[in-house]
Amino acid sequence: MDDNPLRSRRGFLGMGVGLLGAAGLAACGDGTSTSTPPVQADVPKELLDAAVSLKGSSMGVLSQKLYSEAANAALDSSIKKFADTTGTKIENSLVQADAGDVVAKIDAEVKGGVARDLAFMTDSRFVAQFQALGDLEDVTDTVKALTARYGEPTAESKNYCVFDGKWFAIPYHFIGIGSFLRKDWMQDKGISPKDVYSWEELRDLCLAISDPAKRRFGWGMTVNRSGDANGMIEALINSYGGSIASNDGTKVTFNSPETVQAVSFLGDIYTNPKYKPMLPPGVAAWTDSSNNENWLAGILGYTRNQFSVYADSKTKKNPVYDRTHVFADCIGPATDNPLLLGQSQAFVVFKGAKNAALAKLLAQYLVSAPALLGVAKEAPGLALPAWEKVWDADPYFTGGDPAFPIMRKITQLSLPLPTKNGLNFPQRASAGQQAAVGAYVLTDMMQQVLQGTAPARAVQAAHAKMVQIFTQQGLPQ
Repeated sequence: MDDNPLRSRRGFLGMGVGLLGAAGLAACGDGTSTSTPPVQADVPKELLDAAVSLKGSSMGVLSQKLYSEAANAALDSSIKKFADTTGTKIENSLVQADAGDVVAKIDAEVKGGVARDLAFMTDSRFVAQFQALGDLEDVTDTVKALTARYGEPTAESKNYCVFDGKWFAIPYHFIGIGSFLRKDWMQDKGISPKDVYSWEELRDLCLAISDPAKRRFGWGMTVNRSGDANGMIEALINSYGGSIASNDGTKVTFNSPETVQAVSFLGDIYTNPKYKPMLPPGVAAWTDSSNNENWLAGILGYTRNQFSVYADSKTKKNPVYDRTHVFADCIGPATDNPLLLGQSQAFVVFKGAKNAALAKLLAQYLVSAPALLGVAKEAPGLALPAWEKVWDADPYFTGGDPAFPIMRKITQLSLPLPTKNGLNFPQRASAGQQAAVGAYVLTDMMQQVLQGTAPARAVQAAHAKMVQIFTQQGLPQ
């Protein structure tokens, strides 16, 4: 991995092509036209009209890297079409979101006046941090325009993108998050699939379907530093009735009996010899791509992931796809239903953007069905509409995969989802909570448990670190 999480991908040049865009550019990227006949651009007329005065201008985009390279290429294609059609120049760069210092680096760029104009990043992980740092422009006008055109955005984005009644991020696409089991391994053991499991049921099922002699390892999750581990640990703690912060996002509440119970349960999976047969070799050192790779290799019985792993198995015709049982997330002692919200990628316009007007127009184009479709087909379930009417704009979004209708229902959930002990999810977007997760406090805590620290003591130490982080984020405890 590059030391710098920001790296340029390609620049797009489309100068003076009017309402018709050239289908391709010369390989050297100097703007020389090719013999390819022009094609009708799928850019809405209202955006073309609004961009007339911006012809010849340029801007930069920062894209959160998707697991599917083909999906990244499809996004490039949509941006190129917009640039060609509007006669503008747009440079797109990738960001590796799981680089631990990504927020600090982008913040420094914004403060230094050299940030890209537009970026998209996961709303529940980053938007509150950038907003608290004063790095974002108010984009309420753009969201209102999109709402008039496409109806309501996904429910969870209203929690993570709105601050004091103003939108600071524009919902882009919905990210499916799923739990996956090998239904053929279950069938071999006479186990019928279910839509919901408790964490205890899932643990026991994973052990039952494991057979190391056949390279079948039931439990395909790590607690090593990674986004997937962060998500799993926090989801499990929440289902037990614990949380990093209070419902208003301001006070650290991590050190609780419920959190200790959850951490004890999870630590036991990795330290109790009883469960060793279901742990794949090297799981303690896995990174974010490891569970994807091992799932696609056919040696895992369960994993929890964004739909990237599901998308890859489908687009690459991996036999694992037809053997996958997709189910809702697990429940714990404090929940009767899974606290599965999904996530959205959201566009942000950075403070001081040199071409905010073009950035907002590009964002409006990229959420539309013509632009999103190519990305969605290369990443099934990973890139789905974030807007109500976009779902119905193309048959693929409603019928492209059996999982899509389930994902759509998640986007329309009535939120928040309550626990039995008074927590509500999603909680209010909190820069402290997002920064604590981004600093890998949760995974580092679990590593201490695996090395022999008592769960109660590890939770207490993690709580103390979170207090420091919240204070640094302007939320003194």
